[in-house]
Amino acid sequence: MRAVWRAARAAVRRRRLQTIVIGLVTLVSTAAIVVALGLVDSASSPFERTFGKQRGPHVVAVFDPAKVSDGQLARAARRPGVEAAAGPFAQATVDIPRPGQHGLGGPVTFVGRPGPGGPVDRVDLWAGRWATRPGEVVLNRQTDWTAHDLGKRIRLPSGPTLTIVGFAFELSRAADAWVAPDQIAALHPTAAQMLFRFTDASSDARLRAQLATVVQGLPKGALTASESYLTLKHRTAGPARFYAAYLLAFGILGITVAVLIVANVVSGAVISGFRHIGILKALGFTPGQVVAVYLTMISLPAVVGCVLGTAVGNLASRPFFWFVFTGPDSGVLRDYAGVPPWVNALALLGMPVVCALAALLPAVRAHRLSAARAISAGSAPRAGRALGVQRRLAGSRLPRSVSLGVGLPFARPGRSALTLAAVLLGVTTVTFATGLATTMTRFATAGQDAYQVSVYASDVRHSDRELESLLRSLPGAREVTAASLIDVHMAGSAGNVMFGARRGDRPQLNSVLTKGRWTRGTGEVTASSAFLRQHGLRIGDHLTLEKGDRREVVVVVVGEVMEQNNRLVIGDWSTMMALFPQEVPFEYHIKLRDGADADAYARAVRAAEPGADLELTSPDPAAQAINGSAAALTLMLTVVAALGVFNTVVLNTRDRRRDLGMLKSIGMTPRQVTAMMVTSMAVLGAAGSLLGIPLGIAGYDLVVPRMTDAVDIALPSYMTDVWHPPALVGLALAGLVIGVLGALIPARRAARLTIAEVLHNE
Repeated sequence: MRAVWRAARAAVRRRRLQTIVIGLVTLVSTAAIVVALGLVDSASSPFERTFGKQRGPHVVAVFDPAKVSDGQLARAARRPGVEAAAGPFAQATVDIPRPGQHGLGGPVTFVGRPGPGGPVDRVDLWAGRWATRPGEVVLNRQTDWTAHDLGKRIRLPSGPTLTIVGFAFELSRAADAWVAPDQIAALHPTAAQMLFRFTDASSDARLRAQLATVVQGLPKGALTASESYLTLKHRTAGPARFYAAYLLAFGILGITVAVLIVANVVSGAVISGFRHIGILKALGFTPGQVVAVYLTMISLPAVVGCVLGTAVGNLASRPFFWFVFTGPDSGVLRDYAGVPPWVNALALLGMPVVCALAALLPAVRAHRLSAARAISAGSAPRAGRALGVQRRLAGSRLPRSVSLGVGLPFARPGRSALTLAAVLLGVTTVTFATGLATTMTRFATAGQDAYQVSVYASDVRHSDRELESLLRSLPGAREVTAASLIDVHMAGSAGNVMFGARRGDRPQLNSVLTKGRWTRGTGEVTASSAFLRQHGLRIGDHLTLEKGDRREVVVVVVGEVMEQNNRLVIGDWSTMMALFPQEVPFEYHIKLRDGADADAYARAVRAAEPGADLELTSPDPAAQAINGSAAALTLMLTVVAALGVFNTVVLNTRDRRRDLGMLKSIGMTPRQVTAMMVTSMAVLGAAGSLLGIPLGIAGYDLVVPRMTDAVDIALPSYMTDVWHPPALVGLALAGLVIGVLGALIPARRAARLTIAEVLHNE
């Protein structure tokens, strides 16, 4: 084995270019698959781990205490199908005036609970202590408060003042805050909350059936609202699935390209080393030792590339995990997200195995060759494979360097097929990424021209109308639209709904209508795609929205807007006044005149109203993240494909050294040699474009709908209509670019070789 190791190590040092290509290909491909598979796993695993650790409720059910007693609920919780239950807990919803852009405000759900533990929904108390006495409150981590706010007080309207004694995290979002059971009575509870875990939680249908069994026998109308954990899971993991869909596509492309290129590089390395194999056999190496030498020679750079690629993939995945697991529904899931061990193990073990398998077939072929035949094959490749094609091309009017180049791929059909497949997948990647980037750019810029400056009235000295008049009067303003957003309750739902209303020049603001029509008056709303899907609603359905105990309004859905917020409905300002007459706008959106400077306008606002918070319109971060990562991954895979072409030209040059010497001796110039080698790869590039563009379009049609379904949005047709003749013509050049760029450097190097050098044996 020592001789095998010394021979393999010497071959690695001598064939530096081959070693570098194998290492780079495996590094880039391994990094891509680690990121993709890690995010696919994190799309569900962090939720499952956190939910299981907390023994989260499969269903949060809200009952009317006026119709059902605690004893009846306790007996119902013992019915077949219930694995465990907690409650009933008294629940109160308190409207807290909004303290500006941030902080605890709007309808806040308080639950009277004796402690954080229990058989269901074990709350993670991460700061402070539990509320055990009147006047104390524990806040859910998903609010905007931090641990530094311990000891601060919350003054409730027409109620007690509560001191924050702790912060906790509860994934089910059954409560915004918890108080002691002795305290909840002072908050005037209107509901009783039950938390259920069922024996079969595999689907919404099974959960509904088991909940119906629990409710059976209770007074009619006792159950007022319920929410399944599957709805929460879908909402929480949606952003991760949004990214995972296209990253997985890149990962599959990366693996396929890597396998093809590695197979090409490795098999070419073995074939081009036949003379070396013959020498090893002549020196006494057994056929098994020869195979071991080549497997070791290939495995060394592959293992190094896989180790580095795994490390790079883990580092590159961190920004993705932080970005996609940030939001009000994600909580601290990003703390649980990460690349799982099985992905790292697959990357570290899988790619070296792929390289070894790619080397095994040609190595076994070398195993069967005698020493004399191997030396002969290595010094003079068999002729005649491309002669028939080249004879027919010689009769054409093509320049001789071009006709020879077109026929050159037929000399090594297996190698050329692998190279063609790699170029084809490179073109597929470029096509897919181009379509994705076009759609995401249109998505990011949709409605962006509706306004350039947002002004938040958090602590202003002007009244509503005075501030609106001021904003209109400042230089550069063309349109001013006032907006407000309040939390309201929707009858039949356990959670709150965000009701938005606009007043002014552009009531549609930056919303993009995908179905139906805009609102025309009181009692009409448009709803986000995610809201309609989550609640099983459609255009024409009626909703009952409630604010407090006395105000409610029935509205009809007349349109669907492209929006990821699954709680959002948008209505007329008169509908807002019917729900909450005291509401005033808390933000004003200003569209500037053409050529106006947004920074100058912002300075003018600050000078006239120092208490206003301002924000300038910026590109959508999700679209930026997708476009940036897609560009990076496309570049990586294109480089990998170009490396495959580069390696093919290097091997072709090495195989045909004698042919090049003969051509140079009869007068072929270095420029003609370069043209011949580049043409051979340009042919493969053109064929790759012809086949790769349809595959890229098919990949786009497969992936983009899955991305939008993951976050429950619908795109208007103009965002997905991306394939036009000018774009397709540009994409058709992608294969040529990959082929030419990969071939140019080794072709120029071959052209500079002298006749003596190319005729000299290894």
